[in-house]
Amino acid sequence: MSKIRAIIIEDEPLAVKVLSDYILLVPFLELQGTFKDAIRATDFLRDNDTDLIFLDIHLPKLKGMAFLKTLANPPAVIITTAYHQYAVEGFSLNVTDYLLKPIEFERFLIAVGKVKTAQKDQRPNDGQETKDFIFLNMQKKKVKILFSEILYIESQREYIKIMTTKKEYLSKMSTQEMEALLPAHLFKRVHRSFIVSISKIDSYSSEEVEVNGITIPVGRGYKDTLENL
Repeated sequence: MSKIRAIIIEDEPLAVKVLSDYILLVPFLELQGTFKDAIRATDFLRDNDTDLIFLDIHLPKLKGMAFLKTLANPPAVIITTAYHQYAVEGFSLNVTDYLLKPIEFERFLIAVGKVKTAQKDQRPNDGQETKDFIFLNMQKKKVKILFSEILYIESQREYIKIMTTKKEYLSKMSTQEMEALLPAHLFKRVHRSFIVSISKIDSYSSEEVEVNGITIPVGRGYKDTLENL
């Protein structure tokens, strides 16, 4: 199992040492680095990903809470401070936990355990074989369709059309129901009526995508989806 990568943003040397020592004692944690202020941490995060930040509230230059608000997609965050009153604000920013200094190891374990549990819950079929197919109802029988063969899905009123590399299928369900059954990292909705296989996209613009020679329109509310491909 991969380790949880962590950084420490803390200006007190003793607190840095305590947290670093605790991290070394936990097998599923990996310390990537320590930073005396949030500015240096920001520079690190521009070029590196991390899974967990131990964040002090009272930092020089940029305060901990202010730094946290600058992160568009923050990783798990555990607040470390000597002041109880910041707990409410921290939890309002969706931090994982709040450690009060001086930090006891038992309390530290509880906090990082929450991060580990949350990451495990986010992994689909964790510990199980990941399915690469789906069974859909087709004319009173269930038909197996491989995800790797799907080109796109199109809404046909009360039906959906599933276009694959081999043939075309019709199933009585909505695009919303179908989207919920598809792996999000393999398929994206680009229009109210269309879902496409990301790997099958030959080209795209802000107005349309081309899949296997077929031009599919991009809905006004789905343009950001393409920017994140």
